[in-house]
Amino acid sequence: MIIVKIGLVRHFKVKKEYPKGRRFSADEVTQWFQEYDLADIEMGSTDLGGTQWHRCFSSDMSRARRTAEHIYDGTVHAKSELREIPSPKFKTKLKFPFLGWAILIRFSWLFSRQTRSDIKNAEKRIAKILDEIMSSGEENVLIVSHAALMIYIRKELIRRGFKGPKLKIPKNGILHVYEN
Repeated sequence: MIIVKIGLVRHFKVKKEYPKGRRFSADEVTQWFQEYDLADIEMGSTDLGGTQWHRCFSSDMSRARRTAEHIYDGTVHAKSELREIPSPKFKTKLKFPFLGWAILIRFSWLFSRQTRSDIKNAEKRIAKILDEIMSSGEENVLIVSHAALMIYIRKELIRRGFKGPKLKIPKNGILHVYEN
């Protein structure tokens, strides 16, 4: 294993505001997430820490791929394994403020078998892509992905002996470096 550094970057901010001011149904929240997945991003800049990144992988979702192409001067390898964990689907007639839905989504792994399955699937995808990256022979690899997925990528990197910063909710366009 030659990898020295893996840099994680969350895609740039999405041009889709969080809804406010009323209660939303489960269907409205699902619709909002579908629109979020298709929305454009606000281009920004990322300090790559003076490191020469030899290879760049990104989620194949537009917001991550476009961010990677903007910050990395080279070929971006877009991978479905780096896609965000799908948001849970709720079957209820109840309406909540959007913040209430965000809290339910955050803790859905506690009560949703589907969410637990989606997380297990994401962990398998992460292990697969990290195996590919580790076997590439590159020294410094940049990964552009999504907030929740980055938390699980970090967890797997730590399990594999890397050291780096803790992540709560990664900010858009900020580099987090992990070294072995």
